[in-house]
Amino acid sequence: MICVFYALFQECSKKQKNDDTQSTSVDALSSNDGLEEKNEFDTLANAKILLSDCLACDNCMTSEEGARVFQQNQKELFRILNLNKKCDTSKHKVLAVSICPQSLPYFAAKFNLSVNDAAKRLCGFLKSLGVHYVFDTTIAADFSILESQREFVQRYQRRNQEEHALPMFASACPGWIRYAERVLTNLVTSHICTAKSPQQIMGSLVKGYFARQQNLSPDKIFHVIVAPCYDKKLEALREDFYTALYNSQEVDCVLTSGEIVQIMEQKNVSMKDVTEVAVDSLFDDIKEGDVVRHDGKRSDGYLEHIFKHAAKELFGMDVKEITYKALKNKDFQEVTLEKDGETVLRFAAAYGFRNIQNMVLKLKKGKFLYHFVEVLACPGGCLNGKGQAQTEDGKPDKALLNQMEEVYAAIPVRLPETNVHVQQMYQDWLEGMDSKKVQETLHTKYSAVNQTANNLDIKW
Repeated sequence: MICVFYALFQECSKKQKNDDTQSTSVDALSSNDGLEEKNEFDTLANAKILLSDCLACDNCMTSEEGARVFQQNQKELFRILNLNKKCDTSKHKVLAVSICPQSLPYFAAKFNLSVNDAAKRLCGFLKSLGVHYVFDTTIAADFSILESQREFVQRYQRRNQEEHALPMFASACPGWIRYAERVLTNLVTSHICTAKSPQQIMGSLVKGYFARQQNLSPDKIFHVIVAPCYDKKLEALREDFYTALYNSQEVDCVLTSGEIVQIMEQKNVSMKDVTEVAVDSLFDDIKEGDVVRHDGKRSDGYLEHIFKHAAKELFGMDVKEITYKALKNKDFQEVTLEKDGETVLRFAAAYGFRNIQNMVLKLKKGKFLYHFVEVLACPGGCLNGKGQAQTEDGKPDKALLNQMEEVYAAIPVRLPETNVHVQQMYQDWLEGMDSKKVQETLHTKYSAVNQTANNLDIKW
């Protein structure tokens, strides 16, 4: 089985999809629905995703994975909503939805709202459906960035002793991770940062920290992520994000921003007509304030945060502003730090698979100069995820994307180091920053899967 992403292909197998076969797959997963009485969600339950919408084509998945990805559609959300309306309370689930920061600009731009209004109206809409808690995943990105910063410094300090210490590649993009594990294999996987992505750290927070605070078993919480791309669905299915003791995934279902809008459209609801409700916090009964983000124009800002942290920790230099130098295109840029006339740090941002492939070829030839690369599968970064900002024919909606970038850039930046809740949880929940529990909760491992002899013979 070869993991080949259609972004690499001119002849993508998605053109050969059979909608009837896919529909059967979805229906088979919910065959028991017909045994339940009709309810207000039945008319919405036919909405489904196709693998042709996903960044990963079906050649990179087993049939079992494909079936489980199909299950992560609106129908699964409605199944839990319906379940919670039954009299048997022992089967009820606490329904928690976590929203990615790169999804909010989509709702703000699409409905001509401020990003704060969009967050509150989205929260209001989800709660009108029957969702109990709505969270912002920015705090999970705080943890992910902090752990990535620390790991980079440690790798840099070990660079002369360990062959695979550097370069370090970012681990937040599931499309990139799947490509690395299924296609690039051991050439790359040992270089990937072990910090979990914000999505999966949020899963640990909701099913771990929050569940304990609420005195709930993790399997009693149904956790949904709202994300910009379909590859997040694949990430949620990883075996390393499953707890056998509770038979529970950290993330039970991923819905894209566009799928949430589909629900609104089918219920004939406009965001502007929804009552504003403040987003929930993981901490007691307080509510979240205004939306904040991290440094980085189109992503969670791993490059900028790690660069500034490394400059300070390794060379005692305070970097206030970062200057990007575009190389072959706007989606491949580099940042350097010089000290005493010598380049001591060289970072890059590589977005889109053409840039990723060029980067990997340099690595194979031993001509790789970078210490760290922020890798994202989507050209333009996370805001351009295929689960949002797409026209009806599947092409990028450039006008909407430009609006989203303006909205995102205007959101105030908060350094992860300044989040007092994060610092408190390191001590109270994770037993210190250097504890075994930090490694178990906030980190994972990446390794080659089903490599093939010709896995780099990619047709452009």
